[in-house]
Amino acid sequence: MRIGLFTDTYPPYINGVSTSVLMLRDALEKLGHTVYVVTVNDDALHYNDSDDRVLRIPGIPIGIYDYRLTGIYPLKAVQVIKDWHLDVIHTHTEFGVGTFARIIAKQFNIPLVHTYHTMYEDYTHYITHGHFDKSAKKIVEQLTLFYCDKTATELIVPTKKAYDLFKQKYQVERSVHIVPTGLEVERFYLENADTKKVAALRRQYHIDKKDFVLIFVGRLAAEKNIEFLIRVAKKMYDHHKNFRFLIVGGGPDEQEYKDLAKYYSSSKCCVLASLMEGKNRFLSESMSCNTPVIVFKDFNKYARGDYPVFFENSGEYVEEFSPEALADTIYKVITNQRKYEPRKNYLKYSGRKNFINTITDTIPYFRENIPDFEEHRIHDNVWVDLACQINYQLGYHDFLYGKNPAVSHVRGMDAISSLVKFYYSRFDIR
Repeated sequence: MRIGLFTDTYPPYINGVSTSVLMLRDALEKLGHTVYVVTVNDDALHYNDSDDRVLRIPGIPIGIYDYRLTGIYPLKAVQVIKDWHLDVIHTHTEFGVGTFARIIAKQFNIPLVHTYHTMYEDYTHYITHGHFDKSAKKIVEQLTLFYCDKTATELIVPTKKAYDLFKQKYQVERSVHIVPTGLEVERFYLENADTKKVAALRRQYHIDKKDFVLIFVGRLAAEKNIEFLIRVAKKMYDHHKNFRFLIVGGGPDEQEYKDLAKYYSSSKCCVLASLMEGKNRFLSESMSCNTPVIVFKDFNKYARGDYPVFFENSGEYVEEFSPEALADTIYKVITNQRKYEPRKNYLKYSGRKNFINTITDTIPYFRENIPDFEEHRIHDNVWVDLACQINYQLGYHDFLYGKNPAVSHVRGMDAISSLVKFYYSRFDIR
């Protein structure tokens, strides 16, 4: 297929959506699709198509970090996109480039898939400070429905929380598909860490093996409360001279911070000091490295409700928003390292195995066609393992986590149906 990804943010800019779109492009291309990207240029007057299949259209800074807003119908881009002969458009923003994508989809009769990345209702309280918050949420609802319901062929959300927003609160009748944001978990496995680079990192920042290293990874901006973390780190160091604090990331406040690192695996816990996030990759990446996480109990409280930030013994919540409370919680983690199993819990609740189980449990086709099917136990099904052996010369576990199988030759329901029929006939199942 020829797929166009439309986004307001894309590398070299760093944020969650930018990273998600880049990973999606790489994954689609590995499956044999041709992928084009339409995004914003850092020049208000000029287009830039020097990157391979990436069109950057003029954007005007809007005063919010490094975000830029484009016109809704840049004429020069229209002909370029027309010549791409796209089969589908996938938008990752509601405004600017997102509006342009909807016009293009309508003009050239191209189906449009939209991923709803940002829970805008999470932010109204912080903008209105409780004044007219109900009205603000109603405005957000109407805008969201316009972009996600009325102008999209299919809608994707990354979480069950977002799904419930559309189905329960907004009561949309359309189908809503939960597709969690991808994460290259293998990059963060301890066994894949370059031990020489980790050792060099420790030498560079004078980190001894006996030191307790706390790490923050994210955008270096005011809303991340990094200055708060620095004050906490100072309190920790006053009482524990083997305490070290690393800050990793980039952003508008980058020059104010000096400690950088390359691996979560150099640290013994990770802390998130912000109270509001859309979706935070930092938490998943940390737990993938078997590094416990620390977050404030009030983190995303207006949107999260009772839904946990992490599961079981993957980290700690800080009860009170104060440097003293955070320092006490960090000390608790320091002195109870063996208590935490973040990687085990991440794989159990959020990893690939859980994702595949969720798909097979949800879609009736698999229940109806896979012999001996059991909910949430697809990884134990001998038929699925045999199918992987026949098609990829790999066991199911290696197919999920291991040896880079060539998956391009089995695609779609027809291929799956043929595979199931093959096993039925081979083992004489009626």
